[in-house]
Amino acid sequence: MYPLLFSLVLSKLDPERAHHLAFGVIKALPTAGFGRLVHRYTRPRTDLSVQALGLHFDTPFGVAAGFDKDAKGVIGLGQLGFGHIEVGTLTAHAQPGNEQPRLFRLIPDRAVINRMGFNNGGADAARERLRRARATSGRPVIGVNIGKSRVTAVEDATADYLISARALAPLADYLVVNVSSPNTPGLRGLQELELLRPLLSAVKEACGTTPLLVKIAPDLQDEEVVKIAELVVEIGLDGIIATNTTISRDGLKTPASVVEAAGAGGLSGAPLAARSLAVLRLIRSHVPAELCVISAGGIETAADVAERLDAGATLVQGYTAFLYRGPLWARQINRGLDALARARR
Repeated sequence: MYPLLFSLVLSKLDPERAHHLAFGVIKALPTAGFGRLVHRYTRPRTDLSVQALGLHFDTPFGVAAGFDKDAKGVIGLGQLGFGHIEVGTLTAHAQPGNEQPRLFRLIPDRAVINRMGFNNGGADAARERLRRARATSGRPVIGVNIGKSRVTAVEDATADYLISARALAPLADYLVVNVSSPNTPGLRGLQELELLRPLLSAVKEACGTTPLLVKIAPDLQDEEVVKIAELVVEIGLDGIIATNTTISRDGLKTPASVVEAAGAGGLSGAPLAARSLAVLRLIRSHVPAELCVISAGGIETAADVAERLDAGATLVQGYTAFLYRGPLWARQINRGLDALARARR
């Protein structure tokens, strides 16, 4: 039914409005009284569990940052079958993000362009919601993704990240430093080693025992990816998330006029798959087996997830295909992984 609903109704709505409508339903799941029943239907049927970052993940598949920016839908998303929810990106200061419209579908490519700009209510406002989510029985693993506030100059970025890290690390199962969104001016420049090293070192110290990862862009050159991977190992981070959205528009099926009308922003979805997989393989060839590598970008099917796991991913995340697959997407992934696990026995 969902493909018909998407074709006839949702695809005609403004993408951000459609997201808010769907998210409202997800937030209501735990309070509507049938969230646990939904989870019985969506959770894996075989043992797909992963032990990573000192944590237990019921399934390797989770929600990438950006879907639940303010930790308002963690429990509902877990009940839909996702093994971990990465909330955020959260910033030290609340901010409205960029002007609307800022989210655009490229339906022929099963992709999205966004220039949201880290719209969120701020780190402090999320603390109580995270505290409540962590206290909920049967919850998923909760990651927290932090970024630089738009009002903060790049030279003051470390202090800004530290505000968020100190506020949120005690409430996160793992923390992620996002230096790879293309929608905050100057942010991607923090991926340069002379800036990244002191930033990650400072946040690592502030995190205490909370596992720390860094999220990188797909548009880095291969040698830059390798240098960041080596830095992560050198300073003792717990993992890497590869990758964020891309600024590339190469090879799209959507008419050029539609792509141009959408304008600037990060592209996510199916067109990102090949580069995301290549970056995963590159990272895995340069880091120890025990380092957590989370693969994101272009994930839509259980076969996609299995391919990333076979290529060395510890965990896999998705977001964009949620828009095209609907609320039972995680269930589809889990059932597909169940079938693949049985076939490999």
